[in-house]
Amino acid sequence: MKKEQIPNLLTIGRILFIPIFIFILTVGNSIESHIVAAIIFAIASITDYLDGYLARKWNVVSNFGKFADPMADKLLVMSAFIMLIELDMAPAWIVAVIICRELAVTGLRLLLVETGGTVLAAAMPGKIKTFSQMFAIIFLLLHWTLLGQVLLYVALFFTIYSGYDYFKGSAYVFKGTFGSK
Repeated sequence: MKKEQIPNLLTIGRILFIPIFIFILTVGNSIESHIVAAIIFAIASITDYLDGYLARKWNVVSNFGKFADPMADKLLVMSAFIMLIELDMAPAWIVAVIICRELAVTGLRLLLVETGGTVLAAAMPGKIKTFSQMFAIIFLLLHWTLLGQVLLYVALFFTIYSGYDYFKGSAYVFKGTFGSK
């Protein structure tokens, strides 16, 4: 295997962890199965950092990676949040806000590329959002409820703030869309 392939293989691995994660939470509703799911989610989350780090370090950033890496992150996090609703560990309204923001920012990214080739890079609020979302999921699955809930509300705040920040910074793409001004 060539080292150039490793970041993309890590991304694919993250996607393949999702059905395993869902299966474990679906067939076993016990603290033990939640702990196993938390471990799987944590490993998958670590690959998010690792694939990007290796791609930049080895200068092997690819079009597949640019597309699949953020998609894998969103699929993993959204699947986990939906499962947390099923397990009554997260309020549906918070998960709805998070999922709507993720889809809206993904649409914005596509629009920016389509209209001018601009790539919307992850800003610090977005990185804090991702970090707090992932840790909220892990701590909730570990039944560290207070810390998990605090991180869930931190994630909610940064989800909304980073979404606002991305749209505010990209408002130029909507000029003239809603009338003349």
